[in-house]
Amino acid sequence: MAEIQYYGTGRRKTSTARVYLRPGTGEVVINRQPFERYFPNQTLRMIIRQPMQLTETSNKFDLLVNVDGGGLSGQAGAIRHGITRALLEFNADLRRTLKQAGLITRDPRIKERKKYGQKGARKRFQFSKR
Repeated sequence: MAEIQYYGTGRRKTSTARVYLRPGTGEVVINRQPFERYFPNQTLRMIIRQPMQLTETSNKFDLLVNVDGGGLSGQAGAIRHGITRALLEFNADLRRTLKQAGLITRDPRIKERKKYGQKGARKRFQFSKR
């Protein structure tokens, strides 16, 4: 018998997270590592738990996450986005709650590219009138 699972892809900055929700007890595994070991920072853990706490599904699902690219902050945001999408696949009625919390919208902010002939994205070489 195939086990039921719900899937969501989350993105933030340059990170991409593939999130699988499976019925379970609330265990979280990220890149084959325990949740607490992969994210030692308490703030990042809170960001990841947000959609589960809002919808009161923390102890109903096990999370299996593969995340790649970017830093820890971007990865945490990507995982949160992926969890939100997987929860919507599980139950579309949760959309209103998640939308009000602003979790459905993908954060479009990414690093601006460096412009040619200049020092960076915004920084310019010093201007000299004479």
